Amino acid sequence: MLRSLTTAATGMLAQQTNLDVIANNIANVNTTGFKKVRAEFQDLLSQVSRTPGAMMNQGTFQPVGVQVGLGVKTAATNRIHTQGVMESTGRPLDIAIEGEGFFQITREDGTLAYTRDGSFKRDAQGQLCTTDGLLLQPSIQIPQDATEITITPDGNVAVKIGNDTQQTQVGQLQLVKFQNPAGLLSIGHNLYVETSGSGTPIQAAPGQQGIGLLQQNFLEGSNVQIVDELINLIKAERAFESNSKVINTSSDILQQTNQIV
Repeated sequence: MLRSLTTAATGMLAQQTNLDVIANNIANVNTTGFKKVRAEFQDLLSQVSRTPGAMMNQGTFQPVGVQVGLGVKTAATNRIHTQGVMESTGRPLDIAIEGEGFFQITREDGTLAYTRDGSFKRDAQGQLCTTDGLLLQPSIQIPQDATEITITPDGNVAVKIGNDTQQTQVGQLQLVKFQNPAGLLSIGHNLYVETSGSGTPIQAAPGQQGIGLLQQNFLEGSNVQIVDELINLIKAERAFESNSKVINTSSDILQQTNQIV
């Protein structure tokens, strides 16, 4: 069987993965805090018929060899943690992170997850939580009779209660950062969990230890650029089509060979 059949098949599989990644990016173009993903590829082992530098007649050496590649594989899907566009909402519990960092969220089983989605709400007890009802960590409770909520860039949360003119501080937001945020595992619901690839979280107040500042009344949009994704989509489609043509050509060659025999 011609090597080109299996080689082109690996190319089609790789481009299928590429298309899946692009489709997910486009689907999340309006998802708060979403970070786009890029598919990365590596070539497979080459079949070596002659090694470069092999000795030839009369003590001369072959400057180049004969190597035929056997295709491509998906090496990784790398999440790109660049800053998304800041979107003004005018809602006091919408908080965007400008720079590095993640909010800490307590999951149902008590473990921590991390998010860039700062669209927080108040539960029945006045505690800040996500849209799914998961509590922000460290916990911050807003009094029921609070008339004004202020969140400073360095994370201080203060409220005015009733007719008071002075603000009362009710908590301090803490963020975490990772040595390798691309190593975080996405578990859906705009949440990530720590892995051995991400490293352990480093917690600090906003503006400390390289962690970004907060912007109240804003949300961070997705960092997906739809034009770039459409260009990548066209490139992936053409690459898939080209590999398909290689398979058709190889099939025609095999058919002609069978007719000769």
